[in-house]
Amino acid sequence: MVVTWTAVAGVAVIAFGLVVTPGPNMIYLVSRSVSQGRAAGLISLAGVAVGFLCYLLAAVLGISAVFLAVPALYTTVKLLGAAYLLWLAWTTLRPGGRSVFAVGELPVDRTRRLFLMGLMTNLLNPKIAVLYIALIPQFVDPGAGRVWLQSLILGAVQIGVALSVNAVIVILAGAIAAFLANRPRWLRVQRFAMGSVLGLLAVKLAVDDNVPAASPAGLRSA
Repeated sequence: MVVTWTAVAGVAVIAFGLVVTPGPNMIYLVSRSVSQGRAAGLISLAGVAVGFLCYLLAAVLGISAVFLAVPALYTTVKLLGAAYLLWLAWTTLRPGGRSVFAVGELPVDRTRRLFLMGLMTNLLNPKIAVLYIALIPQFVDPGAGRVWLQSLILGAVQIGVALSVNAVIVILAGAIAAFLANRPRWLRVQRFAMGSVLGLLAVKLAVDDNVPAASPAGLRSA
């Protein structure tokens, strides 16, 4: 067996924890689904999926080795990601801020723009960058051989979990928005909870001093 069930389970749990934590992907997918419908949300999710594939390819080709060789670059990316999450937290918590589930008017985007926005939102998502740079490599066992295949399998597990959960979120977004529409107190609670989680995640990311592991792709397979 190329990867152990322990490694698969570990990546699946981390992937699930990240996807249910409010972040750029969730905010974009929910807001687009609520304003333009499930089809628009699913098209946006297709763009997010391609973003995951880009990160997986970069990980297999050795992106973590680059950050290991240039720690300052990793620190810069991490702090930019933390700043982005803090900005999202502020826009959610500030006076006059809106819940992501609040029904509002957004410009109706065409299929191509929906796809590209989903792609760019994921590529600029610091949570996903940290996942592929620092976490998934920890579950790769160089002694098991074919480390590139291990990276692909574990990356596929993460993508499968993330897309499944996000698809459920897209499908249920309209129903959740309708439920909250006549319950302003719940809407405020949801907004406060999401903003707080984003802020805490940003602080955690900023103070984390873990260094990314050497890229599995850079290790010689047996």
